Amino acid sequence: MRKTDDGLTTQPTIQVLERMFALIDVLAAKEGLASLKEISEKTGLHPSTAHRILNDLVAGRYVDRPEAGHYRLGMRLLELGNFVKGRLNVRDAALKPMRDLHQLTQQPVNLSVRQGDEIVYIERAYSERSGMQVVRAIGGRAPLHLTSVGKLFLAADDPSRVRAYATKTGLSGHTKNSLTQLTLLEKELAKARQYGVARDNEELELGVRCMAAGIYDDQGKLVAGLSISAPTDRLDESWLPKLQATAKHISEALGYLNNP
Repeated sequence: MRKTDDGLTTQPTIQVLERMFALIDVLAAKEGLASLKEISEKTGLHPSTAHRILNDLVAGRYVDRPEAGHYRLGMRLLELGNFVKGRLNVRDAALKPMRDLHQLTQQPVNLSVRQGDEIVYIERAYSERSGMQVVRAIGGRAPLHLTSVGKLFLAADDPSRVRAYATKTGLSGHTKNSLTQLTLLEKELAKARQYGVARDNEELELGVRCMAAGIYDDQGKLVAGLSISAPTDRLDESWLPKLQATAKHISEALGYLNNP
């Protein structure tokens, strides 16, 4: 058996944990109650071994035993999951992946969330080498329909809410490229829904283009957007897969499971 530097044997503890995880995985995959026999067969554990570990999990409320010989996941796991969820922070989860993406592109990488009819920039990875004349400051705001991230949020809304947004804001523009007509905006949102990414083609600022991918929480809700901004002639389409992968990585850190 392997020993640690302080002489403690680790193998029995690891074995017990592996068995416990196997039991929990079987229960998680079962919609209803799982019998001891079924659990034993699926984990490969002897019934007496499975029964002993399950008893300990029941004592800790990690597993429920509503009737003799039948088990399901317990409420303690839900309680702990809620604790974890409450402590998750999209900015904390995004910071390192954003910096890695910036190192790859050498262009500003922005993290934005929705507040009402605007997006708010809550974090950025940026350096002077990007050549960008304008970089949105943390805390800065912009209309939804003029930004790549904002379009992701509008694309997640139902059509009636998009029309209400257009009526309320008037779809005012900042540049000659701004989408100020509802029909044009709706076409752009349809593309965002289809491809899962959105773009800003000099609609907020002339000379600046952006591409964005969404960040989702454990319920599959769009909670933020990750975008790359670059001078118009420098935005490289080859960055898009990496942007999407980075957004997916951040989503997974928030508990998002994408199971097609």
